[in-house]
Amino acid sequence: MIKINNKKVDISHFPDGTLLLKEAMENIEKMKNAVTIRWNYENNEELLAVYFLARHLQAAGYRDLILDMPYIPNARQDRVKNPEDVFTLKYFAELVNSLDFAEVRVLDAHSNVSLALIDRVRQYTPQRYIEKVIDEIEQQIGRKPLMFYPDEGAGKRYSGMIALPYCFGIKNRDWSTGEIKSLSVAGETDRIAGSDVLIVDDICSYGGTFIHSAEALLALGAANIDLFVSHCEENALKGKLCECEKIRQIYTTDSIFHHQENAKIKVFELEE
Repeated sequence: MIKINNKKVDISHFPDGTLLLKEAMENIEKMKNAVTIRWNYENNEELLAVYFLARHLQAAGYRDLILDMPYIPNARQDRVKNPEDVFTLKYFAELVNSLDFAEVRVLDAHSNVSLALIDRVRQYTPQRYIEKVIDEIEQQIGRKPLMFYPDEGAGKRYSGMIALPYCFGIKNRDWSTGEIKSLSVAGETDRIAGSDVLIVDDICSYGGTFIHSAEALLALGAANIDLFVSHCEENALKGKLCECEKIRQIYTTDSIFHHQENAKIKVFELEE
């Protein structure tokens, strides 16, 4: 989904399948000098639409364009190991940079490589949304949850935002396949028994990491387990995560998740 200054852009197509975009000049003329293109990623075609719209606005005389792109597409391909690997993140960043945005805003970037490749990038944290989840849990049980981060990297990232006791996971991974074989728990493990636990991470695909985390926490005596991820792929609906009774509630933002009707997943609308 793409918005310009909070007004949704309708994307349609010509009979040959190419993009048909219209942004009325009278709407553009009412805009302030600072124009924000908000892109909540749904598909790759939107990248072309963002390019066309940015060029259209620049042709209309607007120079200080802001791209608000909470989720960074292609961030998973942040390195190449073999000659046949295409460094899509690098080339994606080059295309974004060619539009010369005054600022590119992103939420909780999956890879620091993306932050290095994108010009004038500003990352904002999910802290306010995590705190909303903590408040909701506290209202339900009368105390704040114990925090759990699935690996040491996540622990370093989020423990600085959330001043609560926490544990973190240590993954045993089959590096030939990428599959997680098991997960052990470190940190303030003496707090787990009887506690409600909130798992926090940046991105969820099918949710295997979080199921392993929940199993390990329950084995140590955790009471209820909830999950917050900044970016929840719609693949989560295809995996076992939504059917997993070990995780009570999943919280995320609308950066890339758009199925608001799912009872298992509560979606926070990102603030402008």
